[in-house]
Amino acid sequence: MGFSKIIDRVEEGLIAFLLTVMALISFTQVVARYVFNFSFVWALELVTYLFAFLIFFGMSYGVRVGGHIGVDALVKSLPPARARVVAVIAAVLCMVYAAIVFYGGWIYVAKMYQIGIMAEDIPIPQWVPRLVLPVGYAFLFFRFGQVLYRLLVGKEAHLLGDEVEDALKLRVDDAEPPHGGRQ
Repeated sequence: MGFSKIIDRVEEGLIAFLLTVMALISFTQVVARYVFNFSFVWALELVTYLFAFLIFFGMSYGVRVGGHIGVDALVKSLPPARARVVAVIAAVLCMVYAAIVFYGGWIYVAKMYQIGIMAEDIPIPQWVPRLVLPVGYAFLFFRFGQVLYRLLVGKEAHLLGDEVEDALKLRVDDAEPPHGGRQ
């Protein structure tokens, strides 16, 4: 299994884990509050941190699956060669952006580490949950690098999702009769 596949599996596993843990904590908190008139003080803060992790890992996952939306009417009107050049430029600019935010996030986390502020309700230093900022942008940089590589070697690559294509695919799928059945 290659490095890219390992990253794919780690990313998918983290996203599934985060969603599961967030749902369990939220459900437990609701039951505790409304059934037992008890509340876990740390629940909201932990779910907030987990949600931040989900967002940052979800960004890179969205790039991987081409799930981000955007306005691409101008690019679609260009000839394929020019559209590819625009896509390469966009991928490079996205990598630059991810690198800048990664660097700034790293400095931010280092400052939080130096200051030593603790979280409000959970006994951990604030820098620990903030670490998601540089880690998430490192994943994002990696994903944009994959897109750039595919563009440069001539493989199909998309920075954005195609909502029209997806909607038409769903419409065609809905119009087809179930396997072995008739309409």
